[in-house]
Amino acid sequence: MAGDELPVVPLRHWGRWVGGVVILGLLVALGFALADAQIDYAAVPGFFVHDIMLRGLWNTIVLAVCAQAGAIVLGVGIALLRRSANPVARWFAAGYVWLFRGLPVLLQILLWFNLALVFEHISIPMLFEAKTNVLITAFVAALLGLGLNESAYMAEIVRAGLNSVDHGQVEAAKAIGMTPVVALRRVVLPQAMRVIIPPTGNNFINMLKGTSMASVIGFLELVHAANNIASRNLQIMETLLAAAAWYMVVVSLASVGQHFLERFYGKGVAR
Repeated sequence: MAGDELPVVPLRHWGRWVGGVVILGLLVALGFALADAQIDYAAVPGFFVHDIMLRGLWNTIVLAVCAQAGAIVLGVGIALLRRSANPVARWFAAGYVWLFRGLPVLLQILLWFNLALVFEHISIPMLFEAKTNVLITAFVAALLGLGLNESAYMAEIVRAGLNSVDHGQVEAAKAIGMTPVVALRRVVLPQAMRVIIPPTGNNFINMLKGTSMASVIGFLELVHAANNIASRNLQIMETLLAAAAWYMVVVSLASVGQHFLERFYGKGVAR
């Protein structure tokens, strides 16, 4: 009848319940499978703090930090060249990004490690000369391969960040007497960092994991350390699980650092 209130029937989300049950069922099945697997879980903590594993961890962190730091410096330089009024500088920067972004990282590492096959010596006339196979160690080859590849991506990230700042602010900074360098440092970069930090953090996490490719040239990082230990006791899964645990630790710490950096440069911006 008119005026009677219609009963309120809550909407049933059966799909959500079914999906949740399926996910929980799969997780339980995975847990039982791992519990029944032929893995000596009691040995994992020992491999986690094994001397070789700790050396691999240290080398992984040093390589990732050095490669990322070099990539940031190079990336900023290449990004500025791409915004230059000089067409030769812009073409050079575009070619740099095209070359190093186009080649697989593993291939670049192998090319640097085998550079001695092409150039027996590396020299700067009247200043420096050394044998290539002495100068390009496994660490240097991995550093060059990872850092140069990452610098191409960083150049595009920095360029996007700089382009995100309104050009009128640059004109205003010049109008009050700031030089281009001061305007870049005090006006443009602080705002561009809000755009630059999130993808840079993601790339650094990828860099931490990407150091595992250095194992193919014998550099002692986490994966290579796990293989070294497993070659002695044949406990392959146990040592790989210990290496995986260290990756999760360092990636989690890097994620926390990224969070605080984003919060620092995001001050005063409504979310």
